[in-house]
Amino acid sequence: MQNQTLSLWGKISVGFMLFALFLGAGNIIFPPELGQKSGDHFVIAMIAFLVTGVGLPLLGVITVAKSGGELQDMASRISPKFGIIFTAIVYLAIGPFFAMPRTGTVSYELGVKPYLSEATANAYWPLLIFTIVFFTVTMFFALKPSKLIDSVGRVLTPALLIVIATLAIKAIVTPMAGPGKAVEGYISSPFGEGFKQGYLTMDFLAALIFGIVIVQALKGKNITHRPAVVKITIFAAFVAAIGLALVYVSLGYIGSSSVQTIGFIGSGTEIITKSAYELYGSFGNVLLTIVIILACLTTSIGLMTASSEFFYKIFPQFSYNTWVIIFAVFSTGIANFGLASLIKISLPVLFAIYPLAIVLMLLVLASKWFNDARPVYITAMIFTAFISIYDGLGAAGITFKAYTDFVNAIPLAEYGLGWFIPALIGAIIGYIISLIMKKK
Repeated sequence: MQNQTLSLWGKISVGFMLFALFLGAGNIIFPPELGQKSGDHFVIAMIAFLVTGVGLPLLGVITVAKSGGELQDMASRISPKFGIIFTAIVYLAIGPFFAMPRTGTVSYELGVKPYLSEATANAYWPLLIFTIVFFTVTMFFALKPSKLIDSVGRVLTPALLIVIATLAIKAIVTPMAGPGKAVEGYISSPFGEGFKQGYLTMDFLAALIFGIVIVQALKGKNITHRPAVVKITIFAAFVAAIGLALVYVSLGYIGSSSVQTIGFIGSGTEIITKSAYELYGSFGNVLLTIVIILACLTTSIGLMTASSEFFYKIFPQFSYNTWVIIFAVFSTGIANFGLASLIKISLPVLFAIYPLAIVLMLLVLASKWFNDARPVYITAMIFTAFISIYDGLGAAGITFKAYTDFVNAIPLAEYGLGWFIPALIGAIIGYIISLIMKKK
């Protein structure tokens, strides 16, 4: 057997690639917004944000690596059909429907629009032209998935880290005026708000599918032995987690310290744009443009690669390259609806499927304790769905008072974890059912 390992720098490069795949549009705009809105509750809110924005993605990658499969294999423990349907929903949500188009839109909003005249910026064609170019470049890299470690891990990510560090160090050495007061939900429940904001990064959902990207990239390095792949993947997950945590804290701090200098804005895109100008003048906006485009491009490449691999496996009548082209065209069209519309539409879907994905991951991690019994998965997911789907409806503005009162009375609901106790009860009921079935 040939050498099935990488040098230390090679392993770090894989971690850099994974970090870059995670760090995209939402990762840049949501921490500054959290920093401003959480005000004097910034530390609590940021800790909660790191739980869902860093901790869950780390666990997700490790779970996928150790389980020896992909998200579809994990979800198929409930049923093969559920495995396909649920996985397809996740891929579409963080792929061509929401996350991928958002990378193009945020790149335009922060990297290009500030340099345009007001009349030009309000026209439709600049965004259209930019997204066509953006997703064409994404398509070029996605057509060569085995080259991702070299193109992203060794080149794009170090450049991205240098630019982010330049902004962060300046913000620490010569800080702006300081934080304001907490607003909205951050007043009464900073942990709960920070926890839910972590959902919006979509990183945990991405963690469940980026495993296939790493496998393809390592295959390009002739590393296919399962234990070696698992070991390198887990190492890369910790490298990526450390990188994400540093970026989130840095960007959150910039937002928190900006209130008295640039005023309360509440929009992550405007906060980071104006803060960059305050810190470095016009050069700051140039730095920001480089950060945004590099971050969004690397994430878009990873999402397009993973989504195309999955749908090629499900519908092999279309080649992998064909799926890449389809998703590039589709993402271009969706991106032109604008950033605000994309965020508004994605919220209900994320609130509905995020808890289901978290519960599924926790069950897979704990599967040896209940002998991987199918009833445990089924009942736990059903009980979770009663809460998570209603949370999704609530995010869409559809609520029912009696049900809302019931959900709010559940322990941990104020922290955005109202689904946890029902999931636990469902898992216990499922385990009891499995014991009864075993005796019969």
